[in-house]
Amino acid sequence: MKNPNGKDCVRCHLEHNGLDFSLLHWEPSQKQFDHKLTGYALEGKHANVVCTQCHTPKNIQASDRALIKYKELNKSFLGLSQDCLSCHADPHKGQLGNDCQRCHNANDWKAAKNFDHAKTRYPLTGLHIRVACEKCHKPDVPGGQTRFRGMRFAACTDCHLDPHKGAFKQRCEDCHTTAGWKKFLPGNAFDHSKTKYPLLGKHLKVDCAACHLNGDFKKPLAFANCTDCHKDIHKGQFASREKKGECSECHTVDGWKPSLFGVKEHTTSRYPLEGKHSKVECAKCHLPAGESTLYKVKFANCMDCHKDVHAGQFAAAPYNNRCEACHTVQDFHRVLFTIAKHKETKFPLTGAHIAVPCSDCHKVGITHAADNVMPFHFEDRSCTACHTDLHHGEFRERMAAKRADGTAAGCELCHTTTKWKELNRFDHSKTKFPLIGAHRGVACADCHRPPTLETTLKNVDFRAASKQCLGCHQDPHAGQFAARKGAADCSGCHDSARWKPSRFDHDKATRFSLQGAHRSVPCGDCHKLARQVDGKSVLFYMPTPRECKACHGQN
Repeated sequence: MKNPNGKDCVRCHLEHNGLDFSLLHWEPSQKQFDHKLTGYALEGKHANVVCTQCHTPKNIQASDRALIKYKELNKSFLGLSQDCLSCHADPHKGQLGNDCQRCHNANDWKAAKNFDHAKTRYPLTGLHIRVACEKCHKPDVPGGQTRFRGMRFAACTDCHLDPHKGAFKQRCEDCHTTAGWKKFLPGNAFDHSKTKYPLLGKHLKVDCAACHLNGDFKKPLAFANCTDCHKDIHKGQFASREKKGECSECHTVDGWKPSLFGVKEHTTSRYPLEGKHSKVECAKCHLPAGESTLYKVKFANCMDCHKDVHAGQFAAAPYNNRCEACHTVQDFHRVLFTIAKHKETKFPLTGAHIAVPCSDCHKVGITHAADNVMPFHFEDRSCTACHTDLHHGEFRERMAAKRADGTAAGCELCHTTTKWKELNRFDHSKTKFPLIGAHRGVACADCHRPPTLETTLKNVDFRAASKQCLGCHQDPHAGQFAARKGAADCSGCHDSARWKPSRFDHDKATRFSLQGAHRSVPCGDCHKLARQVDGKSVLFYMPTPRECKACHGQN
């Protein structure tokens, strides 16, 4: 063998150190020896191999054995070949030649990273690239030798089973590619439109095996009804219909949703949709619950779906919570409850009440501030239950008087529903001041005067009206007769029938009795004394002379 370090053997071998001294000198030690100096660098898995695993007599080439002078070959480091097979057994049994490094390296034997399948007679393409080697290269018999040569690969069926079981005469590669079994070659895809069941809509995307189980394309399939393939997710709810629950009555192959069952189709059910119901979304009544969604729902009563907004006010007879007695599906707020029907209630509408909108009386909070339900039953049906008592309780005792039906007379003791200002029912003769004579034609406000400049009788204290003449009338005599009996109510001379003529008795009340022609003399011919009082001219009756000459003169 040639010394790689030249002729200077002493660099590795020492001598003259005794008979048993080893001539090998490792620098710096045997374990740390740089194997690259031998011309064969230890790489990968070789770097961790113990020296004696390779340097054994069985691995020394026969051609080099005669050149080794060392009789104990197990101590020799000479005569090894760099070929893999000089140390390793050939697992391929010569099928792939002796050059292991064409496929393998010292780093990872099983990866065979140096092997390029594209240089073989069967280049790997598509999904074949991902297939593990042993899936194709496997022994002919269990436990036998792995095969790498003489394999059949001309047809797909050399490796793959025919999922169609001979249903199609063409080769697999006429329709399929190694890119994926479900990816068909352009122009070579199976034309289902030529069968008895052309694929449309969503059916175009369905995997063939979903219908043709186990790849059996020869087996006849039922397809007359959707339920031949599909499960009835409605659990027979439509079995009683004319088409026995056939899916195509409501759905299409273009998509399960939206349903074809609309307002028009709903007329074929036991509950046709009308009015506002026609615009309600299906899910409002048929609550979505997947396969448990109910389509046969209760509809005998409105409250099977709707909440009772009246909080049980109409639960009793005659309505029994039948909403349709007042409402329609056309518009909930437009009611059928007419004025004629209102007459059948405990509060018939009369007079001006007929023109009052329902919401003016039936409104939330009118009976109790805490109520949040519109009231329709009223325990208190008196006027003041809705109207403000403008008299502030002044006539409370009178209003409490009972009518023939036992209810309180209330405001109607004086007023009517026809017109508030119409007081035909009020009998002034039953008061402490009966209206007599000219007083009958006097307007109420002339005596019962409002406290302010307003023209209405609001806030008037009717009992505060004076019963004396001077309480309403101005004294035209400027107090001339204040000292006379009855002067305060003017009744000494006048009455309520009319102011003139006067009831004044000149014979009894004065010291000048009217006799003879004097009885027909106008008062003004004798009583001519006028004085200015508060800027007004007032006729004074006293003093008036009683002498004849005072009126008739000296002659």
